[in-house]
Amino acid sequence: MKALVVDDSRAMRVLLGRMLQEIGFDVSEASHGREALERLKEIGGIELALVDWNMPEMDGFEFIRAVRSDNAWDNLRLMMVTTECGMEAVMDALKAGADDYIMKPFNKEIIREKLMLLGIEAL
Repeated sequence: MKALVVDDSRAMRVLLGRMLQEIGFDVSEASHGREALERLKEIGGIELALVDWNMPEMDGFEFIRAVRSDNAWDNLRLMMVTTECGMEAVMDALKAGADDYIMKPFNKEIIREKLMLLGIEAL
């Protein structure tokens, strides 16, 4: 299974990438939404994207809206991973097309549980 980690923090991309690899994903990275859209087109077959909210060039909310406006990515599962914790932000992300939402800080087990709720079975 292929996953894309989209975050402007290199440390967070590495951390999330490692967790996803331990769960069984082949992981690619992007540092903002525009780069993530390019990765989706380049790589193909990505089934999951973990997306930060606050990023330069194109934030996570804009990325989710762009992905959901293109039927080519209808099967892509989108999970916001962010410090934005207000209920309004959560609702906005879900309305825009996010499948789920994880608040920082988190651990591998929280990610695994969220994936299971989305019907994604990894290792």
